[in-house]
Amino acid sequence: MITPITRRTFMRTSAATIAGVSIVNSFASHLWAEPLVTYPGIQLYTVDMELKADVEGTLKTIHSIGYKEVEGAGFAGLSAKQFRAALDSAGLKCNSTHFFNFGESDPSAIFDQANTLGVKYVVSSFIGKFGHNKTGGGAGPDEYKAMAEYFNQLGTSAKSAGLQLAYHNHNTEFTDLGEARVGYDIFVDGTDSGLVKLELDCGWMVAAGHNPIDYFKRYPNRYCMVHIKNFVATANPSTSLDRSKVPQGTVLGTGYIKYKPILTAAKAAGVEHFFIEQEPPFLGTTAIEAATKDYQYLESLSK
Repeated sequence: MITPITRRTFMRTSAATIAGVSIVNSFASHLWAEPLVTYPGIQLYTVDMELKADVEGTLKTIHSIGYKEVEGAGFAGLSAKQFRAALDSAGLKCNSTHFFNFGESDPSAIFDQANTLGVKYVVSSFIGKFGHNKTGGGAGPDEYKAMAEYFNQLGTSAKSAGLQLAYHNHNTEFTDLGEARVGYDIFVDGTDSGLVKLELDCGWMVAAGHNPIDYFKRYPNRYCMVHIKNFVATANPSTSLDRSKVPQGTVLGTGYIKYKPILTAAKAAGVEHFFIEQEPPFLGTTAIEAATKDYQYLESLSK
């Protein structure tokens, strides 16, 4: 016999069903939610001393922490071929690497090394011949315009070699040059967006008193990579790399930079790769301990 359903019973049953569906949908959304940083990477400069002492052991330790991707900064005394073999042995992917000798000679040898390593991105920061020192201190508008023109040429050569050139900032590019201009803006505006991509070092930009979120909005799809680092708070912004004026690096989550909104904006702007980088000296900890805590911090942001 079919039991008649009263209006009260129907409403109560419907409410329970809707609630149940909501719980299931909420659980499914949580289960399938994309983490803030899917594959946390590390810039190997963080463990530079350890690499120079033991390349294979250090790379395997990096993998055991949880990192699956790294960004290079030299080959720790090995050839590019040997360094790639060590990366492969440790199960680490390297999509990007920094070179420090752009502007000194024909870049063909650099591109050959990059292709041997198997990277997509070759990265440079300020090139010394365009300023009064290697880090860009004292460079003016004309120097940044000249460097932008050079990077466009370099980017064309990199493209011919099957690579993508990218520029990595420090804090010196944000020195006030007058008329509300900083060198970084002059450089970015003067480079071709297809030939010169950008790797935004969030820590250095914040240390100089600027907001990465503003730049992600200003130049969407220009940033392919970011560096994630933190500093102990200072009384004033710093645009100097003089040791006496550089803020002290610290483990992620213990400094003054709040990364969740920055990384959310980075993803919205099309950033592909996220590299942790902690600046030495390491006070009260080792580089490996710091790299472990840094990884755990990024993991915690995705929960």
